[in-house]
Amino acid sequence: MTHVEEELTSQPECWTRAAAEAPRHAEALPVSGERVAIVGCGTSYFMAQAAAVLRESAGQGETDAFAASEFPRGRSYDRVLALTRSGTTTEVLQLLGDLSGSTRTTALTADPHTPVMRAADDVVVLDFADERSVVQTRFATTALTLLRAHLGLHTDAVVADARTALARPLPEGLVDCTQFTFLGRGWTVGLANEAGLKMREAALAWTEAYPAMEYRHGPISVTTHGTATWMLGEAPEDLADQVRATGGLWIAGDLDPLAELVGAQRLAVAVAAARGLDPDRPRHLTRSVILAP
Repeated sequence: MTHVEEELTSQPECWTRAAAEAPRHAEALPVSGERVAIVGCGTSYFMAQAAAVLRESAGQGETDAFAASEFPRGRSYDRVLALTRSGTTTEVLQLLGDLSGSTRTTALTADPHTPVMRAADDVVVLDFADERSVVQTRFATTALTLLRAHLGLHTDAVVADARTALARPLPEGLVDCTQFTFLGRGWTVGLANEAGLKMREAALAWTEAYPAMEYRHGPISVTTHGTATWMLGEAPEDLADQVRATGGLWIAGDLDPLAELVGAQRLAVAVAAARGLDPDRPRHLTRSVILAP
């Protein structure tokens, strides 16, 4: 079993622990009414997208998401929450340094022995969800679970759905597809982006991700026999029929969208194996991006 396989299968346990620990971290996390920006790089950026929509939709306050390198320095926030598994990512550390003394910052990380521990005002460490793999799975989803629990949006049913996503077979013919599209709505757009990233990282697959309503504004034109469209969350009316009419394979997300992401992680590993690739050694990637000064 590869590192990424071992780690993605441990997610139900990690989510349960994160949800239980959420109250202990409440003072370090955004409070209701704060104007918040959530930042990250790569996978963490896509989790930031999901978390930002969840928080604002829950009526907790205006919440934006940015890639750490693209944070708008001219905007004012009550708090900036940085997601960084490694705690060493250059763009995140630079941003936290720039904000020091002017904006309250919180870092959510997996490693308590890294520079981010000194760079942020508050730190939440999920070391039980750290990973050996380059390709992120359980840390990202565990961080989002912590934030969902902090908002009162996590339930035991989410964990049960994750176990289902790990146990049931992937849809017939899915691994053999040559192109994959992931769709989301609202907070699941970030999850769709992350599902696409997993496929590109682990399996070198032709993969795209879109807001579901935008899919019909051009991208559906590439859908045909041998392609798959996977919906994370509730699909817009008639979209499934439109995809099937192209000859493409439609995958309806019937589990909690975060559990559907676990299914997409499994797909990435399965496609990598079918193509003779090692998902623990993704091409041109390292566990953390550290830029030379």
